[in-house]
Amino acid sequence: MSEKLWDKGYQLDSLIEDFTVGEDYLLDMKLIEYDILASIAHARMLQKKNLLTVEEFSAIENALKKLLNLVEAGKFEIKKEQEDCHTAIENFLVQEIGEIGKKIHTARSRNDQVLTAIRLYQKDELMQIYSLIKDLQKSLKKFAKKYRSVQFAGYTHTRKAMPTNFEIYAYAFVDALQDDLKLLKAIYEIIDQCPLGTGAGYGVPIEVDREFTAKELGFKKVQENPIYAQNSRAKFDALIVQTLLQIGYDLNKLATDLIFFSLEEIGYVVLPKQFCTGSSIMPHKFNPDPLELLRANYHRLIGNLMQILSLSSNLISGYHRDFQLLKKPLIDSFETVKQMIVVMKVIVDGLKVDEEKCKKSLTEEVFSTHKVYELVKQGIPFREAYKMVAIQYSKGGQV
Repeated sequence: MSEKLWDKGYQLDSLIEDFTVGEDYLLDMKLIEYDILASIAHARMLQKKNLLTVEEFSAIENALKKLLNLVEAGKFEIKKEQEDCHTAIENFLVQEIGEIGKKIHTARSRNDQVLTAIRLYQKDELMQIYSLIKDLQKSLKKFAKKYRSVQFAGYTHTRKAMPTNFEIYAYAFVDALQDDLKLLKAIYEIIDQCPLGTGAGYGVPIEVDREFTAKELGFKKVQENPIYAQNSRAKFDALIVQTLLQIGYDLNKLATDLIFFSLEEIGYVVLPKQFCTGSSIMPHKFNPDPLELLRANYHRLIGNLMQILSLSSNLISGYHRDFQLLKKPLIDSFETVKQMIVVMKVIVDGLKVDEEKCKKSLTEEVFSTHKVYELVKQGIPFREAYKMVAIQYSKGGQV
């Protein structure tokens, strides 16, 4: 039997219930493990403050660990009528240990409960992405080392510009991702504060030990102001997705380059056939679909960020049900970026360079700037040397 935490003895209209619950009960399967861990820490704090007996805490802890095992084994689902993971957890406790289970919500609200679960989830996801980026950097460095001596014509304005090599090229993205790692560290530090104990957004009228729960859950500090705790939800979501967007930007750029470099007309790199799809009508086609989707997913992240920013604006301070719709773009952004990094690593690991085509790209005009500087070394002012070389090329001649 499922009972809503806000139940007051009346039946909610079924259409309204479906509308208000939405996808929350499904999305919360991503958060329930964190909510369980936060509930154990919260119960331990209640016992410390003599709001639970030692026996009551033990019963709650054992039941929560049982639930955690069920979740990890894929044997527990949140029912739609339960609305969210918070209700599902309390219902499970009551079912397992009776009246004692009803004490778990002492000194907390679903508002700070969901904030805490999301914050723990965000910290874990950021660490996962940090690790995945390090792995991608290793692949890029390996590629750079393998093809470091291979030169090719670089481009500006999508026209041949100057010679470069694959070591310089690959390290452009190693360095970009290194900056992304700095951003991840910065946002991790900002969000590493515990909102548990702020209640619905105005504190709770009973003494709690917020320092204790923050330490139990591995937070660096307590998020002191209860109103800001609620106001920070969308702010932190947006900061995170903005950071993920920077990672997506770099992967978009790399994907776009590889699509261009693998064109038959350019041919610097070769994509293994197992990375390409085909055409239903043109038998000769090998399409770089994974790279195109990597490129496209950057724009998906932009859409998620816009959802978060627009959903949360023009709201007075405090919690609003609008916040429920923040979960999907946040979770989707994490899942999208993780997949993008993993797929890009696989592509980089399988990428091959066509040294012959790279050599052929180094046509005479690609060295025009070098010729300018050969004249500069002879004492000719740069601008005059530039004009001398430019005139020769405008006439189609050799310098």
